[in-house]
Amino acid sequence: MKNIVVLISGSGSNLQAIMNACESGIIANAKVAAVFSNKADAYGLTRAKEAGITTEHLAACDFTDREAFDRALAEQIDQYQPDLVILAGYMRILSGEFVRHFAGKMINIHPSLLPKYTGLHTHQRAIDAGDREHGTSVHFVTEELDGGPVILQAKVPIFSDDNADDVMARVQEQEHRIYPLVAHWCLQQRVVMEGNNAYFDGACLPPSGYASDDEDAE
Repeated sequence: MKNIVVLISGSGSNLQAIMNACESGIIANAKVAAVFSNKADAYGLTRAKEAGITTEHLAACDFTDREAFDRALAEQIDQYQPDLVILAGYMRILSGEFVRHFAGKMINIHPSLLPKYTGLHTHQRAIDAGDREHGTSVHFVTEELDGGPVILQAKVPIFSDDNADDVMARVQEQEHRIYPLVAHWCLQQRVVMEGNNAYFDGACLPPSGYASDDEDAE
């Protein structure tokens, strides 16, 4: 049984998708071993507790700096012997030391078609730019913010009367579909990171990741 550790800061909708996928077998032979949050009131912790999953909370104010916080976080995560670390709405910038410690087995989901719109407020930025297409990207985590190699993207349309909430709802629906799939690939070693590239079944992926229209990979 493979161990997944999930880091959250908020409601935990992607955490719920991961938990559901472990339960259903979409993520095969794996369990969420623990959920960590930097926010004590994050609803995702409630989701985890209700599912009988161990939860941990670390507060930044208890540490002298980001590096000290991340060292303590890494030490606690290591106790669960994770095969995969999943960032699911974790809203802290990670230190280089932390990223290097989990290099190749830590993934993130970002609400844009990377490399477009790194950082925050991606849905509104896409609307303001007049984009007719938006989406979400699952990528390996590297020291470059939202800059690790992309594994898989999913696209959604933007309509003329959309607001940011409309687009966010459309994007989240796709996130809940593709994030568990990528987690499964990673745990099965079908997807690996070498250097600054992602490889799927031995083939180097392009900058936009695996061609999501091909369902055979599932």
